[in-house]
Amino acid sequence: FDEIAELAVGNIVRRVLHIIREEDLSLLASKTGDLDLSAASDDEGTIDHDCDPIQSAAAAAAKSFLRSPSLHALLESMPDKALPSNIYTSSSGGDSEEKSKADKLARTRKLKHDVIEAINILIEDIDTCHELIAEQAVEHIHQNEVILTLGSSRTALEFLCAAKEKKRSFRVVVAEGAPRYQGHALAKELVGRGLQATVVTDSAIFAMISRVNMVIVGVHAIMANGGVIAPVGMNMVALAAQKHAVPFVVVAGIHKLCPSYPHNPEVCLNDMRSPAELLEFGQFSNCMDFGMDSRAPLVQVVNPGFDYVSPELVSLLITDM
Repeated sequence: FDEIAELAVGNIVRRVLHIIREEDLSLLASKTGDLDLSAASDDEGTIDHDCDPIQSAAAAAAKSFLRSPSLHALLESMPDKALPSNIYTSSSGGDSEEKSKADKLARTRKLKHDVIEAINILIEDIDTCHELIAEQAVEHIHQNEVILTLGSSRTALEFLCAAKEKKRSFRVVVAEGAPRYQGHALAKELVGRGLQATVVTDSAIFAMISRVNMVIVGVHAIMANGGVIAPVGMNMVALAAQKHAVPFVVVAGIHKLCPSYPHNPEVCLNDMRSPAELLEFGQFSNCMDFGMDSRAPLVQVVNPGFDYVSPELVSLLITDM
C-alpha cells in the first residue's frame, strides 16, 4: 500500500536520485574542466569558471527539489574509507596506481559531501514549505469572509492563521470529517489561535456552502492531470462548491505533486481501512436476516481513506513555489 497510496514518498525518492545524478555530473564536469585547463597553453584566453551551465543546473536542482531525511541519515552513517598511509609519504615519482586510488577516494568523499549538503538544503525546504504557502494567505482571504474546510491539515491551518495575523477578520466553518472526525481537532487548533471556528456535520455541507465565500483544504497528493487525492468526503465538498460557484482552493507543498495519472483512483490510489472503525462486530446482529444463518450478516461496510477530486472541480492550487 505504501508504494501506491503514499505518493509523496515516491516523489522524494525520485528527487533525491535526481540530485545524486546531478551532483555526480557536476563533479565529473569539474574534473574534466580542470584537465582541459591544465592541457591548455599559458597564452590562451582565460576561462570563466563561474558560468559553467552544468554546475548551475545542478545548483538549481539542489535548491528546487525536496530531499529525504532517511537518505540523509544513511549517507551520514556511511564511513569514509581510510586512505593508504603510503599515499602521502611516497616520493614525487610514486606509483600511478596508488595515485589513481587516492583520486577515486577523494572524488567519492567530495560527492558524498556535496550530496549531504544538497539534502540538508532540501530538508529545510520541506520544513519551511508551510510558511511559504502561508505567506500567500493575505492575497486570497479578505475581510469578513466565511471559509469552509474539511479534515485536519497543517498546511491549511497555517494558511488560515497567517491571514489572522495580518489582521484579517473572518470565520471558519469546519466539517467534522466522519468517521475519523479530524475536523474536531482542527477546530480546537483554530480556536486556540484566536480564530472563529464552527464545526458542522458532513451532511450539513451542502446547506452551508451557499453562505461560504471560499473552500480552502489540504490534500494528500496532487496528480499529473491536476486532480487531487484528499481525505474522504472531499469530493462531496468539491461538488457542492461547484454547484454554488464557490472557489475550491487546494494548499499543498510541491513535494505532493506527482508525475502519475489517476487510472481508476477510487481503487488503485485508495486505502480501504477496517470496517471496525465504523461498525463494531457485535453491532452486525441488528442487520441480520433472521431467516438465514445467524452468523451471516447482510451488510457490507466499505471504509475508504481517500477521495479523488477531478481537476475540473479544483479552482486553484497554491504551493510553496
